[in-house]
Amino acid sequence: MDWTMYWFMFPVAICVATLANLSGIGGPALFIPIFVIAFPLLGPEYPMTTAAAIGAALFTGVFGFSSGFLSYYRKGLIDFRSAVPFIGVAVPIAVIGALLLAVLKEHELLLKGSYAALMLALCPVILRHAPPPPIDPTHPDNDPSQENRPIRRLIDRRGNTYVYRKPEQGVRGGLFTALGAFLTGLLGVGMGEVIMPQLVKRNHVPVAVAAATSVFTVILTFIAASFTQVTALIATGGVNAIPWNVVCYTVPGVIIGGQMGPMLQGRFAQRTMERFIALLFGLIGLTMGFIVLRGLRPAG
Repeated sequence: MDWTMYWFMFPVAICVATLANLSGIGGPALFIPIFVIAFPLLGPEYPMTTAAAIGAALFTGVFGFSSGFLSYYRKGLIDFRSAVPFIGVAVPIAVIGALLLAVLKEHELLLKGSYAALMLALCPVILRHAPPPPIDPTHPDNDPSQENRPIRRLIDRRGNTYVYRKPEQGVRGGLFTALGAFLTGLLGVGMGEVIMPQLVKRNHVPVAVAAATSVFTVILTFIAASFTQVTALIATGGVNAIPWNVVCYTVPGVIIGGQMGPMLQGRFAQRTMERFIALLFGLIGLTMGFIVLRGLRPAG
């Protein structure tokens, strides 16, 4: 195992983790296409199966979001009570998805095709989200859709006060959370992408609080899915089933990026971030879909 060939993943991981923690999406959403799409372009000496890529991306994501969690925690922006209902649905479902990955790990085209379909589906969903109507932060009662919800008041370490009504997941939200958790366990993507819209768009939670709470929810989901995936991969393929020579660079990179993301929170318009992520997901989906179609063509 060559421990120097993936040195370039250190700065890449810093950028990926910064973007992930800044926007509230899952870092594996960007790591997996790097492993599966970009690595083969570097040459045959950079091989990685899709299952190993998903496992490595989730394992790395745990450290990135742990770093982001600590930063958001120090800022006092995490609404732990609001995260509990989402975590209660997400963690067990993510484990189920991770167990299914262990069953499907030999089906490369199926995993890649599923990932492409997920990226292409998320692109218009994120683009279509309209910004919530303006709400007076000191009088959340002017939002008629939330009249029956108790008011939450969160004061961060700098003394900024965020006033909003208690987020509700509901049946529809619970289904979206379960779907995102299942896809996170299976494909490494989906949890952050369903939590942020529920908090910001549906419940009108301030973006800074929503991003912090999303990071806390995603990290617990990642831990459950990653532990299950890594255990299954090692059980069937040995310790070397995990590309440790990649992880040794991505883990310190995402720890640094996990600190930078929260530092930059609020410096970029949320809608701009959403459009960028949506278009990036669309490009990834098209590229991955092309790879799948090329793999389906008969040899010769």
